[in-house]
Amino acid sequence: MLFVENLIKGYVTQLLFEDASFTIAPKERIGLVGRNGHGKTTLLHLIVGEEQPDSGSITYPKNYRIGYVRQHIEFTEDTVLKEGIKGLPAVEQDQHWKVEKILTGLGFSDSDMQRHPAEFSGGFQVRLNLVKALVAEPDLLLLDEPTNYLDIASIRWIERFLMNWPHELILITHDRSFMDAVVTHIMGIHRQKIRKISGNTTKYYTQIAQDEEIYEKTRINEGRRRKEIEQFITRFRAKARLANLVQSRVKTLQKLEKKEKLKTIEALDFSFRNEPFSGKRVLAAQNVSFSYDGKTQMIKEFNLTIRPRERIFIVGRNGKGKTTLLKLLAEGLSPQSGNITLSPGVLKGLFEQTNINRLMDNCTVEEEIILSHPDVDRQQARNICGAMMFSGDDALKKIGVLSGGEKSRVLLAKLLVTPANLLLLDEPTHHLDMESCDALLAALVDFAGTVVMVTHNEMFLNALADRLIVFQNDGIEVFEGNYADFLESGGWQDEKAGNKPALAVDTTADASKLTKKEKRRLRSEIIAERSRAVKKLETRITTLENEIAAGEQQLNGLNAEILEASRLQDGPRIEMLSKSLHAANSAVDKLYAKLEKQSAIYEEQRAAFDERLEEIE
Repeated sequence: MLFVENLIKGYVTQLLFEDASFTIAPKERIGLVGRNGHGKTTLLHLIVGEEQPDSGSITYPKNYRIGYVRQHIEFTEDTVLKEGIKGLPAVEQDQHWKVEKILTGLGFSDSDMQRHPAEFSGGFQVRLNLVKALVAEPDLLLLDEPTNYLDIASIRWIERFLMNWPHELILITHDRSFMDAVVTHIMGIHRQKIRKISGNTTKYYTQIAQDEEIYEKTRINEGRRRKEIEQFITRFRAKARLANLVQSRVKTLQKLEKKEKLKTIEALDFSFRNEPFSGKRVLAAQNVSFSYDGKTQMIKEFNLTIRPRERIFIVGRNGKGKTTLLKLLAEGLSPQSGNITLSPGVLKGLFEQTNINRLMDNCTVEEEIILSHPDVDRQQARNICGAMMFSGDDALKKIGVLSGGEKSRVLLAKLLVTPANLLLLDEPTHHLDMESCDALLAALVDFAGTVVMVTHNEMFLNALADRLIVFQNDGIEVFEGNYADFLESGGWQDEKAGNKPALAVDTTADASKLTKKEKRRLRSEIIAERSRAVKKLETRITTLENEIAAGEQQLNGLNAEILEASRLQDGPRIEMLSKSLHAANSAVDKLYAKLEKQSAIYEEQRAAFDERLEEIE
């Protein structure tokens, strides 16, 4: 258990939180949320003792072990496996299989385990630090954006792993569906306070919104009452016969706590600048092949036709060619054979993490946006700066002093002012917080053009994907269907192989020919497999239900705005809101269809498992 009492922490220009008190009980898995820069990572540093609070205390039982995945790379062993074994407790140093299991789940092959850690990229080296933290099985595990260094197969693996984590956990991630699948509680840093509730992110943000609405209504009512009392006192102060009444009102006024109006919290609120396109085909790739070294082909005889308004997602393990393919489609690379043809009238908008190196350190945020397109004036640039959380003097910050996350927001800002009907996005959710990811998702739903996106975020895949380009089994294929269809049709083949239990007997064997011992063993394996399969489906269904609830909440808000715009006879706003309402309706309809499919699969799988168990009995 962890006990935090009256914690205060701030820096010269910013108070992060004050009078923060909370307890983490045994086996609680906590999702820590809050805007970027509001103190999430600082709180983890305080817990592990890397920073000290201004006041307050953090206590835990004697011999309570805290595990924290560090970005600092410092390896001493000559192989990945030996380095991973260092994370095992002293009494388990011979249990190499625990390390191998987690290394495999996080994308290390058998041959990788015998390589030197220095041979790997920074992302894989951070994964190795994650492996060491996981095998140590600390009493409290702290994870700060672990999915930033993982591909989709590894994210799905660690999601299942953490769902069964036997101790306490604090998780920071911008991936809402990942967090909701893993945690039992949400703890948020909001307006310099820390609040913890049981449930998922939707429940937390709904509760915050309701509480602030109640606060504001109470503040207005109390302000009105205060004004009435003050008027009474002023009017009748000189009346001797009303002195008792006046004095009573004075005492009432002194007891009334004056509530300050809540400050508006900056949030990303934006839309992409759409360029109309009337063609029937946006892009065509024919027999495209590409290799960096002229020997090993990353892309081989790839074919694809992209139609208007499609949402196509590129998925697969890291290092297989996803970003390379996006660069080919964006014409940043030239294929060695085959050709890529953009239709006349197509205007591309590209977001790529490595493009932050092209930002000019001596320019301000405002200047970078003005330079993005000839028709952008200073006022438009300032508006975009505000939408991307660079309001006021922050718009005049030099690029050179910005963090990696802030530079990514500048890249998004530059994309917003550039007219486009084809967006090519390479993992744009990195460095965004959860609320900003929600804003990006809404902007992509409203965008009238075509989107091709590399991502590992399953919330985006579930909400947007019409088709997939899948890198798997050392090949590349175009899957004609959405992400739910892909999972239902077989999904990740390496995931299935990696999670298949090693059974002592064949699960399909004729039960009548098995011994009692084999039947008992088979029955326990099938029950375990049923538990895994059912839990996975239940998690997927819960995620869809949460997304539907969020979608319906958005619909209610849009309907209310349309009614208000109709009352004001604001034609342009009604038209804009109607388009957003149509897009939101379509998104919710798709989610309901996916939920119906998942529910049917859920019932079928439960019935199949039950039937097999009856055969064994």
